[in-house]
Amino acid sequence: MKFRSAFFTSLVAVVVSLPSQALTLSSVELSAAQHLGCVLADDALGYLNEDQFNTRFDEAVGDLSDAQVDVIYAKALGYIDGLLFGVSSGDMDIANRRLESFSNSETCAYGAQAVSRTVSL
Repeated sequence: MKFRSAFFTSLVAVVVSLPSQALTLSSVELSAAQHLGCVLADDALGYLNEDQFNTRFDEAVGDLSDAQVDVIYAKALGYIDGLLFGVSSGDMDIANRRLESFSNSETCAYGAQAVSRTVSL
C-alpha cells in the first residue's frame, strides 16, 4: 500500500507541474505570440498571400526552436480564439470587425519595434 501511495503522490506531482511548465513563456515568446496573432488575423481577413504569410510567420517566430514555435503558435491561436469568443459561426460581420480592430491596433502595427514585456502574477 505504501508503494501505491508514493506512486500516486509522484504521479500527482508530475501532472500538477506539467501545466505550469507549458504555460511559462518568456517575454520574447509572449511578444512573438502576439505578433503571430496579428499575422493570423491579417491572414484570416485575406490580407496576405501565401508568400507574405510565410514571411511574416518567420519574422514573428525568428530563430526560436520548433518546440517554442509550437507553443507560440498555440498562444497566437488563443488570441484569435479569445477575440472571436461568443461570435456565432454564421456571423462573419462581427468576426471580421473584431479581426479588423485587432489588425488595426497599435499592437499589430506591422514593422513596429520590439518592446520589452514583463508578466506578473
